[in-house]
Amino acid sequence: MNRPNISIIIPAFNEEESISELIQWINKALSPSSLNYDIWFIDDGSSDGTWKVIQDQNNIYPDLIKGIRFRRNYGKSAALNSGFHACKGEVVITLDADLQDSPDEIIELYKMIKNEGYDLVSGWKKKRYDNALTKNIPSKIYNTISSWMSGVYLHDMNCGLKAYRHDVVRTIEVYGEMHRYIPVIAKWAGFKKIGEKIVQHQARKYGYSKFGISRFFNGFLDLATIMFIGKFGKRPMHFFGSLGIFSFFVGFCFILYLIYSKYFYQVYGMTDRPAFYIALVLMIIGSQMFLTGFVSELITRNAPERNHYLIADTID
Repeated sequence: MNRPNISIIIPAFNEEESISELIQWINKALSPSSLNYDIWFIDDGSSDGTWKVIQDQNNIYPDLIKGIRFRRNYGKSAALNSGFHACKGEVVITLDADLQDSPDEIIELYKMIKNEGYDLVSGWKKKRYDNALTKNIPSKIYNTISSWMSGVYLHDMNCGLKAYRHDVVRTIEVYGEMHRYIPVIAKWAGFKKIGEKIVQHQARKYGYSKFGISRFFNGFLDLATIMFIGKFGKRPMHFFGSLGIFSFFVGFCFILYLIYSKYFYQVYGMTDRPAFYIALVLMIIGSQMFLTGFVSELITRNAPERNHYLIADTID
């Protein structure tokens, strides 16, 4: 079989009611075009009949429907990562299985990758049909802060509807709950042309949302992890060592000041002053951070991927 133009990756967790309808919608959206495509469903340890529906659809469309089933629920990041490494399409489209992402957007997203040279295009659900208090308002705050911290300015970074050049999905690694920051991961991997497109958002038709309010708190912790790994992953001493030296230096300056005050101004004992304990804490913290950086460097030097670099092209 020839390499498909588009591979569609759909993580699914307890979405048995929507899968058949979603496949029909995708076929309706793409059948007028001459594009070859396949659909990868990643069953993330569903406890309902999701896998049975995927199997039935594979019997109907054996060349179209592909499936991967996890033994238990690992999360959306694991599902996407597995799909990224299994698919072969020139352009990879991701969308959610709950019918809230419109397959009618796929053709335009594909064109933005193929014709306009984007590495990644993220959907922007400008008009949402979610609860404003629990989703819309927190989402706007989350996206504003995430864009400011990462330098990737998108209105809806966590939108499930995205398009990728194949090189992107084969280069990046998504784990934990890092799917929220795939554009940031792609940027740190060297893919600079990242755009967005306003897409339709549908009200949820079946089931319920699988994500709670905790995703916003965990999201910022994940962003801090990505920012650190992207900038200091191969040189942790530059981060910990710099902070350690600064902290130790400030504490040492406090000690010099206390010594000067005691012997030149006959001020009361050094240990009677709060500045002494502040200096002591700063010097201890500084020493520990420096040692943390040193140990991190030893770990990094012995890591198998220490000399793994992302190569864009070569000339022999």
